[in-house]
Amino acid sequence: MLAFGDSITNGGGELQWGVALQSWVLWVARGLALPFTSYAVDGARVRDVVERQIPAFERLTVRHPRSSYQVGCLYIGVNDVRSHEWDPWDAAAFSDRFRIALEFLVGRCERVLAVTTPLDSGRPRVVRLVEELDDVVSEVAGELGTLLLDLRSWGARNLVMVDHVHPTAFGQINIAERALAVLEGAGMHVAARPSTMIYYSPSRRQRLLGDWTYVYRHAKVTASSPVVRAKFALRRRFYSPAG
Repeated sequence: MLAFGDSITNGGGELQWGVALQSWVLWVARGLALPFTSYAVDGARVRDVVERQIPAFERLTVRHPRSSYQVGCLYIGVNDVRSHEWDPWDAAAFSDRFRIALEFLVGRCERVLAVTTPLDSGRPRVVRLVEELDDVVSEVAGELGTLLLDLRSWGARNLVMVDHVHPTAFGQINIAERALAVLEGAGMHVAARPSTMIYYSPSRRQRLLGDWTYVYRHAKVTASSPVVRAKFALRRRFYSPAG
């Protein structure tokens, strides 16, 4: 497997009831019993995939220019859509770069999986902008004939961190199982489901502590949302092109 993307695909973070927070793509690879190579980097945007991650792959595989993979994955766009630069004029630039990245995977992988972003992603919410992002991802994936993992309606208290962006350990596993379902529908053999590879048995105290911690952190994020929204709007106005 070969993957490009941002922190969601890079993975890593706090344990959840003793379950390690691993990348959804790593769980997919384990479910398919395949070796796994990822160039995903925290904070990456689509420009980084095209200008840094793909060149890094090419440098490291220069002795094997015809190397191929069974599955290629691309999940990118959250950092793009939440930046001050995203607007209709930038959606076109995102589309061009996203197409380059997806075409690169198509040329080297038997199957390619593109991923949409949850509409409820981030705080403050920017649903309209995420819809624009997902429209681009779906359109390019359709034109190139790749598989699509639709996460637009994805999300739940136990699956997403309080920032409403990053998946929890169980969230990564849930995404992986959805991805495996798409790949299985495309003819791939799933050796094992990620949910069968973990074990956890939290006590009642641990559950309550987890709930209270989530409520506290969520309250802090909610309280800061109006300030973040104001700064977000100000940056967008400041960086908007004249006319």
